[in-house]
Amino acid sequence: MSKSDLSSFHEALLNAKRILAVCGAGLSASSGIPTFRGAGGMWRKHNALELATPEAFRKDPGLVWQFYSLRRHKALTSSPNAAHYALAELARKRPPPEFLTLTQNVDGLSEAAGHVNCPLSDPLKSIEYLHGSLYHVRCARVWCRYSRFDISDPIVPSLLVPSEGLDGDEASWTSDVELPRCPQCKTGLLRPGVVWFGEELDSQMLKRIQQYIERDPVDLCIVIGTSGTVYPAAGYANLVKAQGGKVAIVDIDCSVRGNADWLFEGDAAKLIPEMLEPIIGKIEVPPERPTVKECLEKQAKEKEEEAAAAAVVTRTWK
Repeated sequence: MSKSDLSSFHEALLNAKRILAVCGAGLSASSGIPTFRGAGGMWRKHNALELATPEAFRKDPGLVWQFYSLRRHKALTSSPNAAHYALAELARKRPPPEFLTLTQNVDGLSEAAGHVNCPLSDPLKSIEYLHGSLYHVRCARVWCRYSRFDISDPIVPSLLVPSEGLDGDEASWTSDVELPRCPQCKTGLLRPGVVWFGEELDSQMLKRIQQYIERDPVDLCIVIGTSGTVYPAAGYANLVKAQGGKVAIVDIDCSVRGNADWLFEGDAAKLIPEMLEPIIGKIEVPPERPTVKECLEKQAKEKEEEAAAAAVVTRTWK
């Protein structure tokens, strides 16, 4: 990252009235989350991307659940890196609609860093989760609407990740795996509440994003740790560029990246805090960073306490 490029980016950052960040797997790589792309795209001799489909789940739900159990375990025991904390701080310093993050990640690391949306009463969002979350599970039956938030690890005892599977590849589960079942309809299997290849993204979310980009020009788009091949996320930078905004790309490999204004090649955890420093200052990463599981448990408890307090106020007014 040259000083001249960083200086011109800082100038654009400070002048930007509306900023959009589009994040992919590279954002979480320094936290130990596998990207499952390129040379690292295999799991137990399977193409990991081919397991993220409805067809794979119908064919072998046990195999898919083993894959996602490993992903859940790795994510829940990981901690946010400096880039997560930097983006969370930017969201606080530039609240919506000044800054919006679109993330393809399902690992919960952004939430764990404190990058969360405003209360439900506020329609403006600071982060949109394009592909859902590893911690939402739902019934695989299309006619059953059951879903829940679940950070159990494992989600059922038979999906406990074997110790030899912690390297991310070989994990020796027994072939007789008891899978999580829907407690509501009693007939369907539960499945990860992520958006698989071939499935549609939430239409209301896409509408909100489109309105955000079209309502007022986005001055700066920062694309972080994504290959730029999965749509619609890959198209948002082009929309910003077409409106006259500027685009910066941050990735471990920036060899083929079209007409971006800046290419910052390297680890997002090192680059993003420096890039955002004019607004967020020196980012302070906790010396003992809590895990995703610890953070989500704390946030869930706080929400329960807030809901209980609100209920007391409601009863008082009645």
